[in-house]
Amino acid sequence: MTARDEYRAAMAEKETVETRGDERVDLIVADTNHDGKPDMWAADTDGDGKPDLFQFDTDGDGKVDVTMVDIDQDGKPEKVVDGDGGLPPPSL
Repeated sequence: MTARDEYRAAMAEKETVETRGDERVDLIVADTNHDGKPDMWAADTDGDGKPDLFQFDTDGDGKVDVTMVDIDQDGKPEKVVDGDGGLPPPSL
């Protein structure tokens, strides 16, 4: 079991999200509060080059606080959950 799998198992009791695909390519990683650590991620999970997974660290603690998925990529998230939705960014 990889570290990512162990993390997902530990997060199993939290709400998870479904994405368009099984891969993850971070298209945008931003440091919005200028503390030197990423706190916003926009990821493509199905390889079409368009983001469908959005995650935010809103309090600067290094953990994802809000996750949104836009399954049909219409600009309106289908699901918004507290936490990383079972999909931690690779940089965490």
